[in-house]
Order: sequence, then C-alpha cells, then structure tokens
Amino acid sequence: MIVFTFPGQGSQKPAMGEPWRDHPSWELVDEASAVVGRDLGRLLIDADADELRSTDNAQMATFLTSLVVLDAVERVGVEPAATAGHSLGEYTALVASATLSLEEGVSLVAERGEAMKAAAAQHTGTMAAVLGLDDADVEIACAKTDGDVWVANYNAPGQVVIAGSPEAVDDAAGAAREMGAKKVMPMAVSGAFHTPFMAPARDRLRKAIAAAELRPPDIPVYANVDARAHRGGDEWAPLLGAQLCSPVRWRQTLLHLADDGATVYVELGPGNVLTGMAKRTVQGAATISVSVPDDLDQLLATLAIPSAAGAGVHEGEHLFSTERLVVSPAAGVFSPADDAGSGTTVEPGSVLGTVGDHEVRSPFAGVVMGMLAVDGERVTASQPIAWLRVQ
Repeated sequence: MIVFTFPGQGSQKPAMGEPWRDHPSWELVDEASAVVGRDLGRLLIDADADELRSTDNAQMATFLTSLVVLDAVERVGVEPAATAGHSLGEYTALVASATLSLEEGVSLVAERGEAMKAAAAQHTGTMAAVLGLDDADVEIACAKTDGDVWVANYNAPGQVVIAGSPEAVDDAAGAAREMGAKKVMPMAVSGAFHTPFMAPARDRLRKAIAAAELRPPDIPVYANVDARAHRGGDEWAPLLGAQLCSPVRWRQTLLHLADDGATVYVELGPGNVLTGMAKRTVQGAATISVSVPDDLDQLLATLAIPSAAGAGVHEGEHLFSTERLVVSPAAGVFSPADDAGSGTTVEPGSVLGTVGDHEVRSPFAGVVMGMLAVDGERVTASQPIAWLRVQ
C-alpha cells in the first residue's frame, strides 16, 4: 500500500522550483498564478530566503512545489492508496485526493497564509523542537510552566514541537531539559502555530472553507486533528477549521497508516523531513522522497523492488527507469489515435488518443510498448493509457 505524504511550512528553500521549470508539470504554476493574480513562478525560482520566510510566501511556495511534484509522479503512473500532509501539507493531500480542486486549494492556501501571518502579528509567539523526551513528558513540561505554551506537533518518537509565547517556550524548554530532553532547538518561525494563538486565523479561514466545495475524496485522507482516515467531503470543513489551533498528530497518523496496511511512504515536495519521520516511526517501512525530476527514476526503481515476502510493492513493478506510463488527463471515454499502436515512435506532445474532449499527449519521447486502455473504455483521471520505453 503506497501513501503519498506532503510537507508543510519550513521545507521551502530558494530556487526549489528551478529543476521543474522545463518539465510539463510546470504548467500548474501558470494555472495557480492565474488564480491568485500573482507570478508564483518567480516565488519558486527567484525569491530569496528572507522572502520565503514570510508565512504567506512559505506556504504558497511549498504547496505549489508539492503539487508540481505530485503531477510529475502521476504522469509516470504511480498512484497512492491514501494521502496525508503535515500541517499545510494537508491541503496538498486534499487536492491530491480530489477533495479540493486546484483552484480551490490555491485560494484556500493563499487565505490561510495571510490569516496566519496576521494572527502571528497579533500574538508574538515562537516554537521549539524538543528531542529525546516522550510525548507525555513534554506535555508535563508545558503544564508545569506558568504562561502560554502548548504541544504543537507530535512528529516522531522523541521529537515533539512546543509553541507559545517566547518566555513560556523558554521556561518549558528548561523544564524539558530537567526531565531528560537531549536537546531543545529553537525554530526560526514567526508565530506559535497550531496553538490557541492562531484563533483569529482559524475564525477567518473558516469563512473561506465554508465557501469552498469539499468533495468526497477519491482515496482516504488522514487528518492532522485526529490522525484518522476520512472519506467524506463534509468531514473536512470542521477538520480544517480546527487544525490551526490543534496539534499536528503526525506520529499518530503514521502509526494509523501502518495499522491500515501502509508499507511505502512517498514524500512529494521540497526536502525530506517527512521521510525521516516515517523511518523513525514505522519500523520496516519503505520510504522515499521526490523533490527533483531525477528522483522519478529512483521512485520507479524503488517501487519495482520485490518486498521481503516476494511480492512487488506496486502494480507497476515491470516498469524500470527506462520506462514510463502515459496517464489520462481526465475522466471519460478513451479513443486511441490511428497511428498510436504498439511499436510507434512518439515525441513529447504526440497525441496518443482522446478522453472525451481532452487529448492524451505523451510527455516523453520513446516507443509505445503497449496500449493499456482500449477503444471505448471509460477511464478515470490519471489512469494509465499507454506504456512507453523512453529514449
């Protein structure tokens, strides 16, 4: 069982979009830019560290980069059985599962970033990572502290993030050290996220969420608030509203995923923070991160490796680094092109057929090894249409 996970704010870095600039998936950046009326490509390529540190820019840049990576992975035919995202990444997970459209996701992330930035300006706050202490002991360290400090993220065994006023976070850090914490690391953030300090942002964001169409997800999405799988669109409005003032239960999410059968954790987006958390939390799990185009070959190679039980971990285990799947751009009835049979040589942009009114174009140059959909078959979005050996 393959799970796609998506990172949150803090994974961004300057020029993280540059490797994707000439990839077909970059078209999502133009679509998102049109939604917000802003050149988001410049944010992914030219923005420096200071500009990306601003909460609104950090969230949009991370969200959009993760969507570009997701689209690229879908183009090679890899699909998950479930999705989950850390904090901001939950919105990416909802787009990946079709609960939110791209346009709605972009609009909500823009509103979320601005709302959290404004809330942070109202309540001065900070965060710190406590390492080497059990969850319960970190909670006790916060409870023993006079002042406003709470657990904000349960990330992995021995890795918990606290947040609140700077003075209270310092006091709780001292209490954690006295209780045996190996290290307490201050975080370079502008607010106390996932605490009651974000109440103004929660109230503002709830209005935007209420106006969005939240559809039943195509696959289960695991929520930060309760670490559980959710399959109903109507469940997500209260979950997203609560998320800003509730701790991210990421360790619990990973454990619930494992209990539900997840064996492969694929992190899509900038960095590999979630990959490290999965390794620490789920023993024996296969983990891989995809952040640049070169990682796509490694992803396919990893998914083609048989498991210890002798079975492949992915239906496409016959695919190797020289092979690709061309997938459907939409749901509808497939009609193959007259000249797109097995053995046909194609170039990037070659039309292999149509799905309804949408053309199925190959993003790759190569030779068609076989058609995986037949004339008149009703296919879903991202369903494999053809198998290519790329050049």
